[in-house]
Amino acid sequence: MLTLDKIYHASYVLKEVIRPTDMIHATNLSDDCDLYLKTENLQVTGAFKARGAYYKISQLSEEDRAKGVIACSAGNHAQGVARAAQRYGIKSIICMPNAAPISKVEATKSYGAEVCLVEGTYDDAHDKAVELQRETGATFVHPFDDEMVIAGQGTIGLEILNQIPDVDAVIVPIGGGGLISGVAFAIKSLNPNIKIYGVQSAGAPSMYLSMAHRQIETLESVNTFADGIAVKTPGELTFDLCSQYVDEIMTVTDDEVATAILTLIEKQKLISEGAGAVSVAAALFDKFPIKGKKVCCLVSGGNIDVTILSRVIDRGLQKTGRLAEFTIALTDKPGELQNVARIISELGANVVAVSHDRADLNTDINSCYLRLSMETRNHEHIQRIKDSLARHGYKIVG
Repeated sequence: MLTLDKIYHASYVLKEVIRPTDMIHATNLSDDCDLYLKTENLQVTGAFKARGAYYKISQLSEEDRAKGVIACSAGNHAQGVARAAQRYGIKSIICMPNAAPISKVEATKSYGAEVCLVEGTYDDAHDKAVELQRETGATFVHPFDDEMVIAGQGTIGLEILNQIPDVDAVIVPIGGGGLISGVAFAIKSLNPNIKIYGVQSAGAPSMYLSMAHRQIETLESVNTFADGIAVKTPGELTFDLCSQYVDEIMTVTDDEVATAILTLIEKQKLISEGAGAVSVAAALFDKFPIKGKKVCCLVSGGNIDVTILSRVIDRGLQKTGRLAEFTIALTDKPGELQNVARIISELGANVVAVSHDRADLNTDINSCYLRLSMETRNHEHIQRIKDSLARHGYKIVG
């Protein structure tokens, strides 16, 4: 049974191996609330998962350690388990989805773990891990539905209360629910007046739907770049804890998450992965009643693959009106491209890519399509460019 004493014990055990992460006062992120960031993206292994994994493994008997450990993970729990196993000198096998970011796979291997890539999602990796556990007799370290793991994650709640005792609300990412279960239990046990809000990806709303329907539900599929919270089925223990201690759960879209990642980079110089940024996205896009409140957003991890980061930045730029793409129908004659470029430059936009297509079968023989990508200031700036092009007789078709 999860107790506050167990979370305090976890805090004692973890003090030599994890970093009490900074609480950053992010005054320039929101005009509506007093926003703080709990930076678990700066934790050892780059995510909060190091806490729960280490505490679980620290409590194993010598006999269990001799048999090794097995885990399943989209990446962050994998690194936490592998690092803890390495410190104790025990064998670890980690089952990961084959679509997990390469950076997370390689980081897990760097801690000495044997990685087993499984086709499909986290849930498929879980099934493979359970199969291997039965074959080997190793201890299965569940990423979220485990009392010891939840206690380890709950140490974040103790740190939050120590850093901002008068916090009004804490916003926490949710995948399977281990993080928010530990944080909510710790905080609500010490101050039940603090609101605990959970956030899931709109493409993987397993806990959101389960809470709404008051029973555990399994999604047929998940679709989000926030791989760390792409979980089809929440845990039984975590569902019960969320039902008791979490005030509300909402979802955010991938575009909203991309905007949050870009905002953290530009305004706070922080790198977050998709799963870590959902809490900030919820604050930025007014998902909860936090106006005028002192709010902590838990940025749970920063292990984002650089190739994904590049695409996320582009999406974030588009969402905020900082990057625009137009397709303009032109008469194919000298000077047209120059005229369009002049109009755009006079309005202060910067063209970064040009495609001139004469071969499209949907155009007249003497016409062409001009496709432009440009750096802009905001959505109002984009509209001014569109209006100016229209006044000069140019038709935007896409």
